[in-house]
Amino acid sequence: MPQLNPTPWFLVLLFSWMVLLVIIPPKVMHHHFTGDPTHHSAKEQTQTPWNWPWH
Repeated sequence: MPQLNPTPWFLVLLFSWMVLLVIIPPKVMHHHFTGDPTHHSAKEQTQTPWNWPWH
């Protein structure tokens, strides 16, 4: 049964892990998100209570 021969599958496993752990993380870490919350002003929002009658 050739599918039980681990030699080609082990290389596929090693190359796929190499791609996932070496090549992809730097590409993801260099991505800049446009919605960075640190650039917003620190102005505190005023909250007003609701004046609705509850019938």
